[in-house]
Amino acid sequence: MELQGKVYRFGDDINTDEILPARYLNTSDPAELAKHAMEDADPEFVKKVKPGDFIVAGKNFGCGSSREHAPVALKAVGLSGVIAASFARIFYRNAFNMGLAIFEAPEAAAEIKAGQEISVDVNTGTITNLGTGKKYQSQPIPPFMQELLADGGLMAHLKKYVEAK
Repeated sequence: MELQGKVYRFGDDINTDEILPARYLNTSDPAELAKHAMEDADPEFVKKVKPGDFIVAGKNFGCGSSREHAPVALKAVGLSGVIAASFARIFYRNAFNMGLAIFEAPEAAAEIKAGQEISVDVNTGTITNLGTGKKYQSQPIPPFMQELLADGGLMAHLKKYVEAK
């Protein structure tokens, strides 16, 4: 599977309150959460982002509280995924559980600039800057986690599994 989109840049230590402010935790409706994605980091983000785009960030993306609402909001706004130098471990797991693709690639996170177009091969973990042609390598997503993403997250995956029985 190949993903392609425009890049939106963020720095280090973007926490879950910046991804989705706590004041919006009174709902779990993905469409409502999407309206407030990245609001405290960039108030104009949801007006600019298009389906298929990416966030590229520094180290420790998703630090802070363990709320699942943060990756839900990013997925619901239409992002293809997030590339970062590193992720907070609970965010990493929550992202896959919610069906949001994430890629740990420090070199890509350091060099890819806002506005550039990139593609990501989910099978191999290869990230390509379409403007420069430079390729970066992230850890490939294991096949069982690719299934989670393809099914829309852990709950959808489990539902599919139960219905197949």
